[in-house]
Amino acid sequence: QVQLVESGGDLVQPGGSLRLSCTSRGFSLNNYAVGWFRQAPGKGREAVSYIDNRMRATYYADSVKGRFTISRDNAKNTVYLQMNNLKPEDTARYSCARSPNWPLTPDFNSWGQGTQVTVSS
Repeated sequence: QVQLVESGGDLVQPGGSLRLSCTSRGFSLNNYAVGWFRQAPGKGREAVSYIDNRMRATYYADSVKGRFTISRDNAKNTVYLQMNNLKPEDTARYSCARSPNWPLTPDFNSWGQGTQVTVSS
């Protein structure tokens, strides 16, 4: 069935780095834009970064610009989020989702279960 699976979350100290991965089961991710989102307890879901299917367009939230990099390897059916210089405020569950239309419209759907990122000293 259609499923997105995230991995790579961990406990890390401030200033550390992590690389998250998003892959699909039951369909090819190569025909879709993919977005990374995060949600901390008591807060709403926040868009972090998007990448289109041809690796021509990207989006970054202001809070992560200069620290996070989104990329994809279509041969591996995987989208990555490289997170550097992590801060405590980055602590959240990170999920990925697909869009058939972004950057035309951000109609992301088929959310994964997410992977927990905790930044603490």
